[in-house]
Amino acid sequence: MEVVQTARMVLSRVTAEDLESVHEIHSDPRTSVYHIGGPVADLESSRAMLDLWLADWDERGIGYWAARRPGHPGVLGFGGLRRAVVDGDEVLNLYYRFRPSAWGHGYAVELAQAALLVGKELGPVVAVIRDVNEPSRRVAERAGMHRDRTIPYGGVPSDVYVA
Repeated sequence: MEVVQTARMVLSRVTAEDLESVHEIHSDPRTSVYHIGGPVADLESSRAMLDLWLADWDERGIGYWAARRPGHPGVLGFGGLRRAVVDGDEVLNLYYRFRPSAWGHGYAVELAQAALLVGKELGPVVAVIRDVNEPSRRVAERAGMHRDRTIPYGGVPSDVYVA
């Protein structure tokens, strides 16, 4: 679904106009503490990331959303489902990343729950979370997921959460 309304957010398909927000969120060192590569280095890297997200929607009919409060143009964060191969299985990989100003309000859990509802009709949904990323683990668990196994992912131990 390109647009999903939750209790407190509108989750809409990312667009090229979201580039500035993609860059702001992904270049912030606070949002990248657990990301192997660290924060996004430059605007071109953010543009390349957004281009992949746009292609997901165009080619696969599913992808990441921009999360906004109704009636507010500012982006709180990004997340949703992306087709991926994880540990040899084709799955829908759940992703979420929010601005630090949006942390602690339950937005990531709300987005994750919406994504799980959409994904349950489309195939298995997983979240691959670094073993040291406690905040992301809590989001997955609060959304109704549980740890299934640990795998090497991106060169580091990561837990696979399933719904």
